[in-house]
Amino acid sequence: MNLAFKKTTCRVLVVSLLALSFQAAQAGLIRAEQAAPPMSAERALLLGTLDRAEVTAQLQALGVDPLAARQRIQSMSDQEVHAMAQDIQAAPAGGMSDWAWVAVVLLGVAIWYYAVRK
Repeated sequence: MNLAFKKTTCRVLVVSLLALSFQAAQAGLIRAEQAAPPMSAERALLLGTLDRAEVTAQLQALGVDPLAARQRIQSMSDQEVHAMAQDIQAAPAGGMSDWAWVAVVLLGVAIWYYAVRK
């Protein structure tokens, strides 16, 4: 009885192995757009910002690896990329805050006052 069970088990295993090994596989060429979707303009803006020497130096000064930052941008969702691109586009170009403008105006008023007073 033990021998009959072993033969039956072996036959079932052989049949199942043969049945599972005949799967259809297809190989073909795909276009580049199918392999990697095109990069959005906002994501390109963020990655382009990382290429600037000032940004790279500031990241390294803060202890952030620029390569790690690049990988993080690649893994960000579209909403996160959009929000960050909006922040970059809304930032002042020279980096002057509102208080810096107040200081410049006060300095100008002081110079004008002392120049007119003479």
